[in-house]
Amino acid sequence: MYDAVSDSYCYPGTIVLKNRANLRTQSDLDFFEGEATAQRFAEPLPSGKFDSRHLRAIHRHLFRDVYTWAGALRTVRIWKGGSSFCYPENLDREMGRLFADLAKQQNLSGLDADAFADKAARFLAELNAIHPFREGNGRTQLSFMTSLAEQAGHPFALERIDPKAMLEATITSFGGSEKPLATLIRGLIP
Repeated sequence: MYDAVSDSYCYPGTIVLKNRANLRTQSDLDFFEGEATAQRFAEPLPSGKFDSRHLRAIHRHLFRDVYTWAGALRTVRIWKGGSSFCYPENLDREMGRLFADLAKQQNLSGLDADAFADKAARFLAELNAIHPFREGNGRTQLSFMTSLAEQAGHPFALERIDPKAMLEATITSFGGSEKPLATLIRGLIP
């Protein structure tokens, strides 16, 4: 769970995000969200141009059964573990910069597996630092990266993912070291 200032996304007096099922405890919401998103993960993801709009479509697809704001950029400042994510007033600019760079790199196509892993880690680290959504960033990022890897000719073997190691590598990348994340991404490419 994230910390936020003046969080209009939560039920008053709680840290529970307002949700379509009107669940008021975190454990109930966690269970409902897990079930709802698992069903959506099993469906084909929206296609797109690997841009901000595409990322938002993936978030909307995954979380539309849970949150009314699925696919919308967050409007509150959030942080986790003392690390502040991109302020909401800068989201459009930072997303535009990041996705323009991805397009300039031809969506990481034409690279060998090692170069792809290095560049994908850099992209993912920056996207994570932006953290465009109030909730569901990690799952949306993984889905987006899975599609990007497939399109670039480096499909992920998702059964190899170690969620704890991925989380730790993502946190480490927030501090500026992308090597563990690149190593994990490379390990997903057969």
